Amino acid sequence: MPHTILNPDTLHDPTPFGYSHIAATRGDLVVIAGQYACDDSGRVLDADFDTQVEVAFDRLGTALSAVGLDYSHVVRLGTYIVDHDESTLMVVGRHIARHWGTKPPTQTLLGVAGLALPGMRFEVDALAVRP
Repeated sequence: MPHTILNPDTLHDPTPFGYSHIAATRGDLVVIAGQYACDDSGRVLDADFDTQVEVAFDRLGTALSAVGLDYSHVVRLGTYIVDHDESTLMVVGRHIARHWGTKPPTQTLLGVAGLALPGMRFEVDALAVRP
């Protein structure tokens, strides 16, 4: 399937880390790579879990906007949490409700031992569909 790889200027350059932010097909599918709480250079923000989740979802919105989409176009989320427990689930649920209300997309949540960089506690990736 023909596709385009995109790394919008509104997000850090991920290529030194070995990935790109967005793959968009010429058809309907848009794949957004894992977004996490980081600064403009990709360094992890030293922040509490709630802030990391908020920033990661905001960065997801930035990636979607770069291809003319918004949260309503997301059909699947992958969420990854270090040291997952019920309290972290509630935080993630609150942020999902902020963007999707009572109709969130499908989601697979994984509790993991660690993520790509030290200090990362949360990451979210997405699959979106163009209207």
